[in-house]
Amino acid sequence: MAELEDLVERLEKSVERLELASLKIPGARSPGSDAMNGDNGGNYMAPYVEAFDMVLMGAVADYMKHSNVIGEDVAQHAEVFKAAFVAQRTFLMMACKHQQPLEHEMGVLLKPMSDKMQVIQDFREKNRGSKLFNHLSAVSESVAALGWVAVTPKPGPFVKEMNDAATFYTNRVLKEFKESDRRHVEWVKSFLRIWTELQAYIKEYHTAGLSWNKSGLITPGMSPGACPLAPPPPPPGPPPILQSETAKDESHSQLFAQLNQGEGITRGLRHVADDQKTHKNPNLRWQSGQVNSPSKTCADSPTSPMSPPQQPRTPLLELEGKKWRVEYQENERSLVISEAELKHVAYVYKCNNSVIKIQGKINSITIDSCKKLGLVFENVVGIVEIINSRNVEVQVLCKVPTISINKTEGCHIYLSEESLGCEIISAKSSEMNILIPRGEDYKEYPVPEQFKTTWDGTKLCTEAAENVG
Repeated sequence: MAELEDLVERLEKSVERLELASLKIPGARSPGSDAMNGDNGGNYMAPYVEAFDMVLMGAVADYMKHSNVIGEDVAQHAEVFKAAFVAQRTFLMMACKHQQPLEHEMGVLLKPMSDKMQVIQDFREKNRGSKLFNHLSAVSESVAALGWVAVTPKPGPFVKEMNDAATFYTNRVLKEFKESDRRHVEWVKSFLRIWTELQAYIKEYHTAGLSWNKSGLITPGMSPGACPLAPPPPPPGPPPILQSETAKDESHSQLFAQLNQGEGITRGLRHVADDQKTHKNPNLRWQSGQVNSPSKTCADSPTSPMSPPQQPRTPLLELEGKKWRVEYQENERSLVISEAELKHVAYVYKCNNSVIKIQGKINSITIDSCKKLGLVFENVVGIVEIINSRNVEVQVLCKVPTISINKTEGCHIYLSEESLGCEIISAKSSEMNILIPRGEDYKEYPVPEQFKTTWDGTKLCTEAAENVG
């Protein structure tokens, strides 16, 4: 009988190794960790680890296949993404054999996983000029979902929130490639399927939080006999850096006054000389290299429990190919792009308390993750997008066909007489106002945030539920 049990045990080990080998996931298990913790029952594997292996062998493997079909940056990024899932598998294997650790020990245990997530974020930052940047952004914006292991009591909704963040960028991928290249459509489907399956997995095995082994070994560094504490919900993020109401209104009024100058706004702007432009001076570009972020740690905020504290970045204003990059500008009220061309696009990222003037005709403008930003431009032939921002003022001097506002809190759009036909599309945003010229002044109209939907017998009918006249 003992020989039979030994044979079954060896067979189970062999099957497990073969399954992992079929995924080409080296080092998914960490045999040394069991010995290090004195785990004599190293063969034990909880059902939820086996279920996680099914996610790896199914959705993740399918995503890897479609990523390799596309190749280039997407394939490289996918390899790092897979490594993060492997690190999570190792963490789950440890959890199924050990008691719940103390709060201060979680950061150490989660570090291998958070390091992989940081590599994913860094890869995206270093490849902002990539033609597949939306693919990289979809992965980077949602990979924080792997932090569900530190979220209680309901980690499932946290993963869904990260999935929603990915959808914003996957919709862009679909818009760009839906008619021209079906490979990218299949890639989107396979990637979103990962988060759908992870939500179902959590709902079945970890509804109220990660399941630790109550009768298992003491986790590394945990004092024997100590009462293991349940991991607390992620602490609230740092309070927003807001001014007092008086100072806020004063600052707001100053920004309004600047924008109301119309054509005269350029009088106070500082012209950037040729010897100060990084796209004409490679030496300056070398000096403005980005500062590497530290490794991520657990539970920094409710929405991203493993995000690191942000480090100061070097301000950037340069033309990279056909893209004007304006990034990490702080308290700069005199930024000017005076050489915009029809083939150019502008990407404004994480600029705070600054004013940017774009002269000439440009293809499109994107404002991403900015606060207290003023933008003045002449002509845009495509679209102006405002994403994940707060307190943004935009003034159109000539024409723009479309303005899109997404996930933004506080947005004022000053239209010109020529741009009154502009379409304004908004989603998941608040405090939006459109200002229409009336002689030398403007009349302000709020954009509806509340809607009423009824069924007329054949279709849904939606209308604004508030007076916007």
